[in-house]
Amino acid sequence: MKRLGKEQYTIMGAGSLFAVLAAILVMLGNPLNMGFCIACFYRDIAGSLGLHSAAVVQYARPEIIGLFLGATAMALFRKEHKSRGGSSPLTRFVISFFVMIGALVFLGCPFRMLLRIGGGDLNAVVALLGFAAGVIAGSLLLNKGFSLGRSYTQGKVEGSLPSIIALALLVVLLFLPALLKFSTAGPGSMHAPILISLAAGAVVGLLAQRTRFCMAGGIRDLFLFRDTTLLLGSVAVIVVALMLTIATGTFKLGFSGQPVAHTDWLWNFLGMGLVGYGSSLLGGCPLRQTILAAEGNTDSAMSVLGMVAGAAFAHNFGLASSGAGATLGGKVAVVLGFALLTLIALLIIRKNNK
Repeated sequence: MKRLGKEQYTIMGAGSLFAVLAAILVMLGNPLNMGFCIACFYRDIAGSLGLHSAAVVQYARPEIIGLFLGATAMALFRKEHKSRGGSSPLTRFVISFFVMIGALVFLGCPFRMLLRIGGGDLNAVVALLGFAAGVIAGSLLLNKGFSLGRSYTQGKVEGSLPSIIALALLVVLLFLPALLKFSTAGPGSMHAPILISLAAGAVVGLLAQRTRFCMAGGIRDLFLFRDTTLLLGSVAVIVVALMLTIATGTFKLGFSGQPVAHTDWLWNFLGMGLVGYGSSLLGGCPLRQTILAAEGNTDSAMSVLGMVAGAAFAHNFGLASSGAGATLGGKVAVVLGFALLTLIALLIIRKNNK
């Protein structure tokens, strides 16, 4: 067995700290098993900006702002903040749009999936199987020649805009909150204090940039290269989250009665399968796309915009699931997402292999 080195211990330490911060945020007000959820938080931000009218999921989540600011600071410190883009931005937007649809059919991103597993939610174990299958399917397409193309150097302002927008949102949240919408009931009304959420997000952003933490990348690297480094970070999140939920009395093993979740196993599997599939084609999960955008990657910024648009669309047209299960529209959208992403991938492979 290969001995663990500094890189492996570092990413395991980061994953452990992520789980601790998630537990603290839950103790201070975030919904159970939702200390961090990139998809849910972008959905809430879309609602706070009035992009959808689902009153129970509207809040400008400071954790997302913190992710951008923390990752930007670390990238600048390490001299890794580089403005670049032009690698199939519209295609990335479309793929990310459907990644968000899949996440909202499951009710969580890969990060929340890990936290839900740590909380005893067996629906998330089903989703993990789907996520892994989706990542593997996408990895097979990568082996066949799928690529979104190279990126190019861009102006500094272009690459800095994502973090500038995040900072502007923070200013509005702190000093002009009347411009935003806030839930008075439901998940959107449940949140930790603003500055604590901001600080927690910043710490995750710093460490995620430093370690290249990525849930899709962990499975991809294991499948393609037999490299477990990134995967160890996800394992650490589950293990520490499990210990903390047991210690705090919030652990609940089973399928039914889980917070902000449903038991429709097929659509938990397929919804997160679509997330894994799209994330593999994009080159990273929603968290990784956020961190890359903060580093100056405008292609990943387009991915973030695609996720925000997907969240707004899902709630405006009844595609997002609820505790009662997946909607008919959500099921159709997931199937359509698999078909469209596969068609896009095959056309790109055909072009690349000519």
